[in-house]
Amino acid sequence: MTIKTDDLLNSILESLSRIDYIHSGEIPNIDLYMDQVTTFMEKQLESTKRYPQDKILTKTMINNYAKNDLLPPPVKKKYSKEHVLILIFIYYFKNILSIRDIDLLLKPLTEKYFGKDADFDLSSVYEEVCQMEKNRVQSVQDDITALWAQASESYADAPEEDREMLQLFAFICSLSFDVYIKKQIIEKVIDSFPTSRH
Repeated sequence: MTIKTDDLLNSILESLSRIDYIHSGEIPNIDLYMDQVTTFMEKQLESTKRYPQDKILTKTMINNYAKNDLLPPPVKKKYSKEHVLILIFIYYFKNILSIRDIDLLLKPLTEKYFGKDADFDLSSVYEEVCQMEKNRVQSVQDDITALWAQASESYADAPEEDREMLQLFAFICSLSFDVYIKKQIIEKVIDSFPTSRH
């Protein structure tokens, strides 16, 4: 692919190196009203938006999550730090999983760790997962670079004026295949959860 598209790869890799997460210590230790929760989430996750007008979280979303038992109900209309942690998980899962699968995945966590005073709590679960993901950034960058190289060698026989577009298409298809396969694996693992059998 051309220099312009190589700049695209470099931009992708650079954006991956900047990926961070909301540290549990950044979440207020005081209970928040819904407006405060939506404002906090909007500010903290703003960099994940595709379009500026997109909303990270709305009051309607929060109410629906509580109504569908994805999120424990607020106490006197206030949401705890643990509510915010669950909302962060929901935010990331909702792009690839059904509401039912998210419920099956989060139910054991909320039943065992939500609202419990213990050395190992929901913050501990969250921090461990985030650290594990942060440690994977380099391997993800390596995988993307390899897929890019493979796509760059594709369509050698295509008309020259179409080659770059077709190579980008091949790159997107490779990434999409990865997402598709991983989604299948996630669903299979969720189906094996003891709570998913009722």
